[in-house]
Amino acid sequence: MVDVETPPEVREPDRTTRSAALWAAAFAVPIAIVAGLLIFWRFLPQDDAASPAATASTPAVVPSTPVQMAAPKLDARTGQVCLAVTSQLPTTLRDLPGRKVSAGPEQNAAWGEPPITVACGVTQPTMCERVDGGHPGCVPLDATMFKMNGVCWWGEDGPAADVFTTMDREVAVRVTVPASYNQTAQWANEFSDPVVKTVKSTTKGVPTGCDQ
Repeated sequence: MVDVETPPEVREPDRTTRSAALWAAAFAVPIAIVAGLLIFWRFLPQDDAASPAATASTPAVVPSTPVQMAAPKLDARTGQVCLAVTSQLPTTLRDLPGRKVSAGPEQNAAWGEPPITVACGVTQPTMCERVDGGHPGCVPLDATMFKMNGVCWWGEDGPAADVFTTMDREVAVRVTVPASYNQTAQWANEFSDPVVKTVKSTTKGVPTGCDQ
């Protein structure tokens, strides 16, 4: 009797297993694409990081052009004093960089934008004789005076800038602070120490309350 080989049993594929495999493959492809895109984006250069947005605290751009300042001719003594004054001035005023001036660097200096300026050897201010006036250009008797770090400053309020001029020094020094800066008198006070170091005090014509 001849043995007839019985063919192997053919099993139908498990439909549950096949469906699960198909779903796994369907999810795996998008996940791989998303992961690849995330990695790609991560290494792309970020324009925002390279160029931070300007904020209110960002310092103003300082022009490279000199600050326009007058430089009247000074006598030998005044010129010597002013040279001593400018030699003591800081290269940076708080966070404001120093700037070149158009004339008289031995008597003028400037910082920042808009510029805060110092002018040495300006006309010596004198007090008026009367409450209602006096000689031309005199300082009113009710003018505001600031006694700061040993220096008497006459403060003039202006629409664009406040001007502070020494009243108790043999050679007058004037500081101009644009109105856009807060507490303008405190900016002028930054120069009190250099003035004390380099310019002799005087009692002549000094207003009441500012006597040394």
